[in-house]
Amino acid sequence: MRPEKPAAADHVDVDHIAEAARLERTADLYPEDAEQLLLQAAAHLELAGARDRATTLYDNLLSPSAPHPPSSPLLIRALKASNLWEYGHEAEARAIIDGVRAASPRDPAPWVIVAESLESHDELEQAHATFTEAVTLLLPAPAAEPPYATHPLLFGRHRVRRLLGAEHDDWDAMADRVSTASVPLDELHDPKRIWSLGSENPAELRAEIARIQAELGSYREALSRPFPVAVLHWPSTELTELLTAYPSLTSEYPSHEAHLSTIESSLRELSASGTPNLGIVTGTVPSYEAFAASEASSPEDSTLLPQYATTLAARGRAVSWPPEGDGVCWCGSGQAYAECHGATADPV
Repeated sequence: MRPEKPAAADHVDVDHIAEAARLERTADLYPEDAEQLLLQAAAHLELAGARDRATTLYDNLLSPSAPHPPSSPLLIRALKASNLWEYGHEAEARAIIDGVRAASPRDPAPWVIVAESLESHDELEQAHATFTEAVTLLLPAPAAEPPYATHPLLFGRHRVRRLLGAEHDDWDAMADRVSTASVPLDELHDPKRIWSLGSENPAELRAEIARIQAELGSYREALSRPFPVAVLHWPSTELTELLTAYPSLTSEYPSHEAHLSTIESSLRELSASGTPNLGIVTGTVPSYEAFAASEASSPEDSTLLPQYATTLAARGRAVSWPPEGDGVCWCGSGQAYAECHGATADPV
């Protein structure tokens, strides 16, 4: 039996509760984006200490009677398990975690959630095994530039191995290479750091403050990028409808072929400049018109287009770029990316 109220219910954060309620109302307005919006609402409820209410949201998303099947059921299960463990439902949480691991998701996010949940409860060997299963599945060979979404797996595995006193391996070297922190990961993840906090040596305390600042900087960087930097894509039929209704936008989209070429070149320029976490969002004319109306503006205002793309990305509609492995091209041709737009430019 789950308790009616979590232990921290007397200290709920009213702002988080209000934000959760706002997100739930927004989910009612945008049912196609309800999953992402309700996951954000559940996160606010967890931060407020209303963990039983967060579990209810996870259960509703996973329910067979939900209006739409969840697009990321394993991620929802992982989040539910992590939440359950935090308010006394360890056995249920462990069972869900075992199920997530057995399902071998291709998305890094569920792996990160369950591994960090194990780590936070001092199950270091199991956390290490989970991180290792994930990187072995998703990064079968150490790569020069692993996908941005896999970085938390590499960093988490490095951190747990440091706590276990394990020697560096190829995955640890990769984690070091992709880390942007000003302090090396070995220092950030040093299990002896905690002892320096009790030191009376000013030099040691200053060094620890510098490490904490570097670590906070890394967290802030991750939190500031909750969704990809996304470029807007119009399928051929949607672009034709858009330009028929709003011919002034022809200056932005002289042809569908030019539009597709511009998307690929823009993303490659962003990638070459060092911008990580890139994606593509697909627009529809009704959705764009509704967005313009919400901004009290005309769809003919071309300055709305990047804002529309950012809004779609924030609602979880972005697809990461470039497609991994032999994935199909983002343009909708059905061809492999490497044989379509991926063949038109130098490799990223």
